[in-house]
Amino acid sequence: MNDLLEWLVHGTIPVPGGELGAREVIGNLFGLASAILGMKRFVWAWPVGLVGNVLLFTVFATGELSGHIDEPLWGQAGRQVFFAVVSLYGWWRWSQVRTHGGASDGGAIAPRWATSAERLQLLALGVVGYAAAYVLLTQVLGSYGPSTEAWILAGSMLATYGMARGWVEFWLVWILVDVVGVTTLIQAGYYPTAGMYLFYACFVVVGFVVWLRDARSVVDTSTVDEDEAVPA
Repeated sequence: MNDLLEWLVHGTIPVPGGELGAREVIGNLFGLASAILGMKRFVWAWPVGLVGNVLLFTVFATGELSGHIDEPLWGQAGRQVFFAVVSLYGWWRWSQVRTHGGASDGGAIAPRWATSAERLQLLALGVVGYAAAYVLLTQVLGSYGPSTEAWILAGSMLATYGMARGWVEFWLVWILVDVVGVTTLIQAGYYPTAGMYLFYACFVVVGFVVWLRDARSVVDTSTVDEDEAVPA
């Protein structure tokens, strides 16, 4: 057991173009598993994702990316903390909706497009979130790239919240986050990690197509109105 923990903390895994820390790979595998479960709308998506959040926070906060120690990416680290908070909300919300009947295909929640008012809510949260993240990264944490990291942090929070509400738009937000995230990692020289995130971005596109299809065919079978049964 001690050897396994030692490998998890300090071990590396060879990949084309370099190597990756064991925590980074395993954390992202948990993240990918969470995304797959989320695509299928299983409640287990949330607790599985929480494990990945913990592992990836330690990676980004120490800068131990792509198998070496460099500049900490506080935007990436900070979003793991907010992931955990919003994921707890998503876990609770999907569990409540599932208890009241869930979706007609057995999923925890029926995906749908956000209403105009809800899209305005997302936009407002995005603006406020970006401004708050930028101030935090420049005045408190000293990020080397606050403009891009602020969007990664704010956009990740928006996407996770949108997933918790069952809005199809959350996949589109993830795509925009991944575009900036991959670009940032390449500029920082974390090529193996950038490649792993690029693969994840491709999966996000698949997830969007699946939810888009399900939004047209899956029916909400909750015994009461979702927004009345589960507070926003």
